[in-house]
Amino acid sequence: MDFLFKLDRNNKRGLQNQLRDKISAAILEGRIAPGTPLPSSRSLSERLGIARNTVMAAYETLQDDEFIISRERSGYYVNDIVLEDKAEQNFSANTKNSLESEAVDWSSRITFKATKLRNIVKPANWRDYEYCFVYGQIDPLLFPVRHWRECWRDAVGVQEISDWSQDLIDRDDSLLLEQIRTKLLPRRGLWVDEDQILVTVGAQNALYTSLRLMLNEKSTFGIEEPGYPDVRNIALAFTKKVQPLLVDNHGVTLSSALKGCDGIYLTPSHQSPTTVTLNEERRKEILELAEEHDFLIIEDDYEAETNFNHKPLPALMSDDKYGRVIYVGSLSKTLAPGLRLGYLVGPKAFIDEARALRRLIMRHPAANNQRAAAYFLARGHHESLLRALIKSNKSKRHRLLESMSNYLPEWRVSPNQGGSSIWVTGPTTLDARVLAQKCLQRGVLLEPGNIHYVSGHRPYNRFRLGYTSINENSIEEGIKIISQVAKGIMQ
Repeated sequence: MDFLFKLDRNNKRGLQNQLRDKISAAILEGRIAPGTPLPSSRSLSERLGIARNTVMAAYETLQDDEFIISRERSGYYVNDIVLEDKAEQNFSANTKNSLESEAVDWSSRITFKATKLRNIVKPANWRDYEYCFVYGQIDPLLFPVRHWRECWRDAVGVQEISDWSQDLIDRDDSLLLEQIRTKLLPRRGLWVDEDQILVTVGAQNALYTSLRLMLNEKSTFGIEEPGYPDVRNIALAFTKKVQPLLVDNHGVTLSSALKGCDGIYLTPSHQSPTTVTLNEERRKEILELAEEHDFLIIEDDYEAETNFNHKPLPALMSDDKYGRVIYVGSLSKTLAPGLRLGYLVGPKAFIDEARALRRLIMRHPAANNQRAAAYFLARGHHESLLRALIKSNKSKRHRLLESMSNYLPEWRVSPNQGGSSIWVTGPTTLDARVLAQKCLQRGVLLEPGNIHYVSGHRPYNRFRLGYTSINENSIEEGIKIISQVAKGIMQ
């Protein structure tokens, strides 16, 4: 039976946990039948070349979990009750292929085909690229492992588990709400009550919720051009009337297109993807236009915390005296995108509806994540991380701009005040899609910019370079390779 239990001494799970996992899996998969005796701890330890105490500890854990039972003077046996409630498996070809049956015409039954939308595509193995200019990923060397583990450990205390293991229905962790209200929002010039905040599964969930409440098939929704593709795609789920709003070096332009909108989406602090900042004059004008022409504004305030060139402008919402701005924030760009924690801020009437809608979709984000994040914020770890991020981003950005100046001096970089990426415009003869494909072959990962455009006019000579996940010492060589590849494809 020891052939079932090949153990890896380098595995982080440890020998005891590996052995426990493999035995339980073998039982559940039917490879060890109910009532089967297990080898003695001495016998199995000798066969596997591990300590007898390791086997005993694994057996005791399995017994605690009722996978095995101990019979006096006889040893351990697979517990008969383990598979009692498991449905009988039918491995016939018909059963296995039933999900792929052609009896149902799914193309006619599915009313909204999200697979047909244009999306940003990134290689799943982006970490394998030596010159990774991918956007939106963290630098693993900066992740505060010790502090995060500490907060997670405290979040699984007896009292904490009692708090977050219950169904919160539509409520959020009170400690996290307090930290968002007192630590995060005041940095952006916002002071609100707790009932004006909703915790979301990242900014994406906040955006979908907001647009679902605001739009119908008659609505016109304005988005920046170029802009965030996912917002465009979310809007298309509810209306076909998506209006591009042109962006220049000072942010979204105040054109007549705004007048016909029911709502608009803005990234005023760091425009996505160009990184430019909406200036103060336009901020005031757009709020007045919103009141005059009766449209709402969704403000996605991503990367505002990582401004490092100038004193950052406060959130657009802080100047909103009409109550027309819905604010979206998240911890993705500072702590980790995989954590999926964001928040929605708005008038109580809007948040009440958003909370009710969230309940229908998911009830609430994972409460254990909320509590751990609350501790992380409360103990000042987030502030420390922000300082480290700003320092790292500033240094990497300097190296990136210096390398661009040296190797691609004729190419234009949009002005920005920090953040984690730059927006590059190459010669009109450049096709960034071809550039990206050719660069992949030399270990360089970059993102073509045409995906960010709504209209039929999609310039192909623009692309984005993120610099959070690349090693600073690799930046210059990466830009050098981009320069070499570009010259080759434009000859």
